[in-house]
Amino acid sequence: MADTTPQPTSRTRSWWGWGWTDAHPSDAECVAMGALIPGTLSRPLPVPRVRDLGIGSPAVEPPPSLAHLVTADSADRAAHAMGKAYRDVVRALRGRPGRIPDLVARPRDERGVADLLDWAGDRRVAVVPYGGGSSVTGGVEYRGDAHRAVMSLDLTAMGRVLEVDTEGRAARVQAGTLGPGLEDQLRPHGLTLRHFPQSFEFSTLGGWLATRAGGHYATGRTHIDDFVQSLRVVTPAGTSSSWRLPASGAGPSPDRLFLGSEGALGVITEAWVRLQERPRHKASAAVAFTGFHDALRAVRAIAQSDLSPANCRLLDAGEAALSGAAQDGSAVLVLGFESADEPVTARLERAVGLARAHGGRRGAAVRPDGAPAGGDAAVSAWRSAFLRMPYLRDGLARMGAVAETFETAATWDRIPGLIDAVRAEVGDAALKATGHPATVNCRLTHVYPDGAAPYFTVLAAGRPGDEDSLWDELKAVAAEVLHRHRATITHHHAVGRDHRPAYDRQRPEPFALALRAAKGALDPHGILNPGVLVG
Repeated sequence: MADTTPQPTSRTRSWWGWGWTDAHPSDAECVAMGALIPGTLSRPLPVPRVRDLGIGSPAVEPPPSLAHLVTADSADRAAHAMGKAYRDVVRALRGRPGRIPDLVARPRDERGVADLLDWAGDRRVAVVPYGGGSSVTGGVEYRGDAHRAVMSLDLTAMGRVLEVDTEGRAARVQAGTLGPGLEDQLRPHGLTLRHFPQSFEFSTLGGWLATRAGGHYATGRTHIDDFVQSLRVVTPAGTSSSWRLPASGAGPSPDRLFLGSEGALGVITEAWVRLQERPRHKASAAVAFTGFHDALRAVRAIAQSDLSPANCRLLDAGEAALSGAAQDGSAVLVLGFESADEPVTARLERAVGLARAHGGRRGAAVRPDGAPAGGDAAVSAWRSAFLRMPYLRDGLARMGAVAETFETAATWDRIPGLIDAVRAEVGDAALKATGHPATVNCRLTHVYPDGAAPYFTVLAAGRPGDEDSLWDELKAVAAEVLHRHRATITHHHAVGRDHRPAYDRQRPEPFALALRAAKGALDPHGILNPGVLVG
């Protein structure tokens, strides 16, 4: 097939913060945002510069046969030193980005990946798969000093859709394909993967697979697991290639071993993924609630129906105000439906009826093109805020504020108490640590018949020069609450290094034993993303 590899954009990615450099808030916008949080700085921290990091020469050099795949450029190395979590951003702002990789490798094919792993194993060089670099759990940085050198492995040069099976609605895709490039290459076929995480623009298929990423859609097939037919994975022990099948009962699934493995067991190089027809019918509406717990009951009723909304996102009063969806203290439920072959208005009306039965007040519908109808802009306001929020977080970080999120999932019987406990205990911890009140908001991002995924936003004054440690303290409080309520430490953001302590407590010990054995067998030199998932 013709080469449809996406061409590089002329915009510049931020090495220290989220997204595009030209989309970051101005200094004046940062000051205006900081004024809303008591105890923040009077002026923003300066945007960090790579030249101020004093990056030295790499500890190793690649052999001539691999030199064309590897760079030691300082800007490239700084950009691959860490992900895009709040603690990554504030460390960069304070000039403490952590261990800078010695090399950045960009293989162009599977053979290049294998050759790089062979060389790294022989030289005791840690290899950290980078994906698109959007990790928010410490998943793409190296911590410690057990290895001679560190190489960041960037697969974005492997960004092609290699085959499309229109009859079976599936495609064979290279793992380095970024979200927009994937959809651009599928669009001529009238198909879509329909996987749109908030990081869609800056994350890769391989990253989604390695972290078991959740997409934007609230119900139905939304986790990347649901779309996988087969995987190819390069490990130091050899290449694993599973059969492409609609389903199989032949023993434990080999794909399940590598889904969520975060580069610790091997490097995912390509996958066959299930596709869908592009939706043609869309409709959405906002429903307001006076009481958040009434709204929770409404969402549970919708999740346990057969309606399967594409969007069923519940915002508490603080989250609704922050996004501009409501300013009167109401919680807001954002509902959306879509279909490739039939109108969805009737399903939307049934869902709104369930919400009304639990005290919801219907807002005006939104037209299929996404524009608000009848003056109700709640849905479009939320959508805009959703995409803009990571940039605003970085602006608040420049003002010395804590501005970060974490997510979880639990069964419905635990959800109300869990949300109340997180708000109270994290808020109390922030007040005690800083002397200033904090804001702890909550929204539901994904809902299931048996439970939901609460997503929390924490806004608080920071400790000047020690903002990352303060966030670590608040995150530890949150992790204790989650553990007490038997809620998962992560629903769709992976384990990384930041979640390791809580993951070790959640994971059954016999499974941990098997995972360690798999690590030892597939990565005998211990070079693959050391510190992730297992010690």
